[in-house]
Amino acid sequence: MTFLPLTVAVLVAGGAYLLCQAGMVRIVFGITLLSHAANLVLLASGVSAWRTEPLNTPGATGVADPLPMAFVLTAIVITLAVTVLMLALSLIGGDDNTYLVPETGQEHR
Repeated sequence: MTFLPLTVAVLVAGGAYLLCQAGMVRIVFGITLLSHAANLVLLASGVSAWRTEPLNTPGATGVADPLPMAFVLTAIVITLAVTVLMLALSLIGGDDNTYLVPETGQEHR
């Protein structure tokens, strides 16, 4: 049962490593990995007792909690939108390294 915490730890470590990199695309992938880790934590919070399937039980006592699943679905949609927006901004921004200093009319001493 230690598979899920290890997966979350690897995703968080990979996301933090990619956030420390210089490229914008790497930063976007790092944020995406962190959001996947958060989704796994949210999903694990809703099925902590590993309830039975809803069709086998008479009543709603054995049904999994739908609220964390709704949160995860919402987080997936928001993450997709933010990822597309940040990738589009990185494409529009182009090369963010400044090699040539623009002329301002001031002299440097």
